[in-house]
Amino acid sequence: MAKLYFSYAAMNAGKSTLLLQAAYNYRERGMRPLLYTSALYAQNGVGLISSRIGISEQAALYSADDDLYQSVREETETGKIDCVFVDEAQFLTAQQVWQLARVSDRLRIPVMCFGLRTDFQGKLFPGSSELLAVADVLREIRTICACGAKATMVVRQDAEGRVITDGEQVAIEKSVYVSLCRRHWEEAVGRWPVKGP
Repeated sequence: MAKLYFSYAAMNAGKSTLLLQAAYNYRERGMRPLLYTSALYAQNGVGLISSRIGISEQAALYSADDDLYQSVREETETGKIDCVFVDEAQFLTAQQVWQLARVSDRLRIPVMCFGLRTDFQGKLFPGSSELLAVADVLREIRTICACGAKATMVVRQDAEGRVITDGEQVAIEKSVYVSLCRRHWEEAVGRWPVKGP
């Protein structure tokens, strides 16, 4: 039975590397994977999943108004799809998460989503929230804070290294993010994420 998977982590945990490795494994066995990434990561109109270790691969782009179920279904008309991979899954809409669930349930194609769980303010991304609710399999990919503890949070920094605590949820420049453990994240932002006692 095909399943919907969500592999999540903080920044720089190797999510894209794992996705590209898994897609390679499918191809090595003569299978056909289908790769998607957010249109926010388009480079000159081309979708590219890239890893910090220097590997990359082209991918179809998705934006918030795309029907991913229909997109995958159309691809199956040109040949069998053995697995669907989605990078930057935090940018999926709730509706798109359900479209991907239908890909696994109705088209019987496994769907593997990779993305961040929370933003720089410690809040769930909409796509991540829906994936945490409906995915069949949840996998945490671990990375570490500078102190050696498991990093579960990210901070956004400006060019001078100062922590930014307000602003838009989405800012694509990866270099401005640092993964931290919860304790060091709270110290870095200088406030409790939830008001009250």
